[in-house]
Amino acid sequence: MSTKGSKTPIIFVLTIDTEEEWDWSGPFPQQVANVNNIDKLPAFNDICENLGIRPTYFVDYAVSDNKIAVEKMQTFTTKGNCEIGAHLHPWCNPPYYEQVGEAESHVINLPVEQVSNKLDVLMASLEAGFGVKAKSFRTGRWGIDKNVMALLIKSGITVDSSVYPYYQNEYFSCVGSPTLPYWPDLNEPLKQGKQQTIYELPVTVGFNRTNFELSNNVHVAFAKPPLSWTRFNGLAWHSNLLRKIYLCPELSAAEDMLTLCEKVIDKGYPILHMYMHSSSLLDNQVGLLESDQDPFDFISDAVTKVVTQLKSKYDIEFCTISEAAKKLQTMDTPAE
Repeated sequence: MSTKGSKTPIIFVLTIDTEEEWDWSGPFPQQVANVNNIDKLPAFNDICENLGIRPTYFVDYAVSDNKIAVEKMQTFTTKGNCEIGAHLHPWCNPPYYEQVGEAESHVINLPVEQVSNKLDVLMASLEAGFGVKAKSFRTGRWGIDKNVMALLIKSGITVDSSVYPYYQNEYFSCVGSPTLPYWPDLNEPLKQGKQQTIYELPVTVGFNRTNFELSNNVHVAFAKPPLSWTRFNGLAWHSNLLRKIYLCPELSAAEDMLTLCEKVIDKGYPILHMYMHSSSLLDNQVGLLESDQDPFDFISDAVTKVVTQLKSKYDIEFCTISEAAKKLQTMDTPAE
């Protein structure tokens, strides 16, 4: 994408999984969950507001059912500069059915009746707490299938953000999905379809090399036997030969995120979709970055550095996820 004497227009979205905190190496908290990290959100939202960011908060039941947490969020949500979306953590979202393990923590692995019941409770809780009917959604721990997609449409959701490009584990996969926003096929949500009821807006993930597909194939091949013994991915990372980068201040340093932004903008992406967890502002349990800096300061500094640099080079338009979806639906986006 060429600037041709003027700044390239880019949509910027920040989505925040707004949820309980816990030790991610331990069991999933059920029925009783701590949401002390919400104390950090008013100050973080002030930073976003000063930068021009219009955050989308994907709020789960542990937060929406906590009166004190909701009141703290209402100190800024009532200003109209952000969006409240829905975030389904099946382990701490009633009704409760059984002990939740790793497989059951992914929504797509649950019986559809359970997901339906939990989603109904979540949507009602969000409306009761925040006075809004959520129109955007993200599954807890990522992943989407036709059953969940049908439930989202039934619940009035018009924008989903459960696709995590280039990621898979033994419990779900997003490999092969588009990396750009798209209208998903309702029977195969990782493929583009023709319906125009619900829109998919994946987070921004890529590599420090232009050919993302080739880079991912190399990365995956060397991550498992028989090639994993070479430790190529680690060596490639440290030598800057090949880096998988997430537009996420918990997982990638500011310099790497800026590299990713440059790559996707050069490829013609009209949007940058940054994501994070509210719990990381208190204790970065999910992140891979090691720092002696306070987590709040570390993440705030990284977001500020990335956004400030982008604003100096591009014509950045800050949108909530639903605002971005409406704008993108009228644009021709490149195939990816």
